[in-house]
Amino acid sequence: MATVTTTALCLLASAALAGCGAGGSGEDGSAGDILDEANATMRELDSVTVDITNRTTRGGTVTSHLVTDLDGRCRSKTTWSGGGALEQIRLDKTDYVRPNRAYLQKWKNNPGVTGEQRLWVKTPVDPASSGGDGLTSCKRPFDSFGTARKGDSTRVEGTKAVELIVTDKADKEGTYTFYVAEEGEPYLLKTVYKSAAQHTTTSFSGFDEPLNLRAPKPGEVLSVGG
Repeated sequence: MATVTTTALCLLASAALAGCGAGGSGEDGSAGDILDEANATMRELDSVTVDITNRTTRGGTVTSHLVTDLDGRCRSKTTWSGGGALEQIRLDKTDYVRPNRAYLQKWKNNPGVTGEQRLWVKTPVDPASSGGDGLTSCKRPFDSFGTARKGDSTRVEGTKAVELIVTDKADKEGTYTFYVAEEGEPYLLKTVYKSAAQHTTTSFSGFDEPLNLRAPKPGEVLSVGG
C-alpha cells in the first residue's frame, strides 16, 4: 500500500510533467522548441482538465481526475486499486476533503468504518505542505527537461499531434513521450512515461473551459481547525 501511495504523490506532484529528477533542457533543435512552446502555452491557460492513470508492477493502479485553474482553485478525485477514493475541492485557502469507506479502512487504519462518507471535511490549506498529506495541489509546472527528439505524427482524441520523445539523465530507467497538438493551439495533449516498473499516462483536455467550482452545501460540511 505504501508503494502505491508514494508513487501517486510523486505523480500528482507532476512527475509526468517536470520529471522526478533535474535534467537539462531539450537540445534537439526543433523538438526542444516545440516542447518549449507547448509548455509556455499550457502555463498561460486559465483552466485545464488533467486525467492520470499510473500503473506499477508492485503497487497496482492509481487514477486521478483534476479540474484546475492552475493556481488556487481546483477539484480532484483520486482512486486506488481496491476501491479507495479521495475527493477534494480546493478554494484558495480552504480544502474540502471527502474520503470513501475503502480509503478510511485502509489508509487511515480504521476497519470499523462501515457506512459511506457523505460529509466533506473543511480544513485550511497548509502552505508548508509538500504533498505528504495526500492532497492535490492546483498548480502544475509545465517545464521542459531532458533531451527531446521528434517521433511520429499521430492523433490524440482526433487531434493531429507530434510525438516528442524525451530522455532524462536523472532517470535512466524511463522514457517520456509528449504529444503536442499540430492543429490549432500547440497544447500538450498527453504524456506517457514508461519504465520497467511503471507506466503513467497523463491526458489534458478542457482547455480554458469554465470551472464552475463551488463549496459543498453547509449541511454536508464538517469543519476541522482554522
